[in-house]
Amino acid sequence: MTALKDSIALVTGAGGGIGRATVAALREAGAEVIATDLKAPDCGDLNLVQDVTSEQGWADLAAEVERRYGRLDCLVNNAGIAIVATIAEDTLESWRKVQSVNVESIFLSLNALLPLLRKSGETRKGGASVVNLSSVGGIGGAPLMTSYCTSKGAVRLLSKSAAMEFAALDYNIRVNSVHPGGIETAMMEDIITRYAEIGAAPDKETARKAVDAQHPLKRWGKPEEIAGGIVYLCSSAASFVTGTELVIDGGFTAH
Repeated sequence: MTALKDSIALVTGAGGGIGRATVAALREAGAEVIATDLKAPDCGDLNLVQDVTSEQGWADLAAEVERRYGRLDCLVNNAGIAIVATIAEDTLESWRKVQSVNVESIFLSLNALLPLLRKSGETRKGGASVVNLSSVGGIGGAPLMTSYCTSKGAVRLLSKSAAMEFAALDYNIRVNSVHPGGIETAMMEDIITRYAEIGAAPDKETARKAVDAQHPLKRWGKPEEIAGGIVYLCSSAASFVTGTELVIDGGFTAH
């Protein structure tokens, strides 16, 4: 039931850790994957340059998907950034950049790709699927990451609202959010580095151990462990799952 043979999927932010793992997992499950990022990735069946904050860029991408495939079965909004800063030192410019990349891009994706997703929903078993990457920070917050956690909380409610709307309009498009805990990615390493630089921890190793201690499984997750959940949500195995949060966090939010 998690097979994705003959499915057309789109993954943004495909050059990063979770994005790359997601592309690989979707392809392994049988999907043909369009991979996008600011620099063309090398992991998809079709690799494209995309600025997810550009409305025209989304319109151009939708036209290309329409031309090549005529539909879109799975949309994975993975592109995102994190800025670690105190509220006192953060700026409105950086705040707005985080919201633009992490939240507005998802609105733009739905606005541009809705006709293609609806077309898939008319015939695809389990309907079309949208998976939006949020975070445990979008559920419980975190110090020094106000802009990031705010954006990820917005992703959570955007996903719920879109799921309810599409169901009410009989579009047969499921929308869910995924909430990773600490994952072994370059972004997470950058966050740990900033914690130490700001003085929230004496050094990177102490900061890393503090994050480890917040996970009952006593480790960070791997990108592939997030990708597995995304494949599930894209598949017919999740045909009755919409408007929910899939938390994949090693127990982070359980205590």
